[in-house]
Amino acid sequence: MTGSTTVVHVLRHGEVHNPEKILYGRLPGFRLSELGGQMAKAAAQALAERDITHVVASPLERAQETAEPIAAQFKLPVATDARLIESANWFEGRKVGPGDGSFRDPRNWWVLRDPVTPSWGEPYKQIAERMFAALHAARVAAEGHEAVCVSHQLPVWILRRYVERKRLWHDPRRRQCSLASLTSFHFEDTKIVGIGYSEPAAHLVAMSPGARTAKGA
Repeated sequence: MTGSTTVVHVLRHGEVHNPEKILYGRLPGFRLSELGGQMAKAAAQALAERDITHVVASPLERAQETAEPIAAQFKLPVATDARLIESANWFEGRKVGPGDGSFRDPRNWWVLRDPVTPSWGEPYKQIAERMFAALHAARVAAEGHEAVCVSHQLPVWILRRYVERKRLWHDPRRRQCSLASLTSFHFEDTKIVGIGYSEPAAHLVAMSPGARTAKGA
């Protein structure tokens, strides 16, 4: 007898309005840019023919806004799951790009001492466990159908590496998790049998310089 088939799409939010180019992390008030809103709509359009019965998002504004067009399309509410939130980061609220001084300042070097845990933020293992729990909660909510979870780049990428049984510490430049991208987990009953990845907003991401490495995403 064949068990139930469920798909949980984990969606990274769209581009954020961040003119000061800081690592915004969990700070409130960072909403989607106009282009980010278009990215959210592109993701919704890509899911239009899917069997979505549950939509849930991180509590941060950019994730909630990304979820809205999907929820509206399927006439569903947007649930909130705090386990989908962005990872905590010691550099939150600071500029951390090349040449801005944050990484060059010796006073900050102690924070960068351990890239494996890591020492500058929420432990990767903790991120993986909360995201995995949120993934299964969404699977239960949409059993036999499909769900969408809206989260953030690092948590989504850590979740994927955890499911694929890869080491959690990694080179951030190699993450496959573009803005408004979908990492889709396919279940047979409670077992993950496949992972898919797509970028429905790739044409919009191309219009945003540096968007693939947007800070605090």
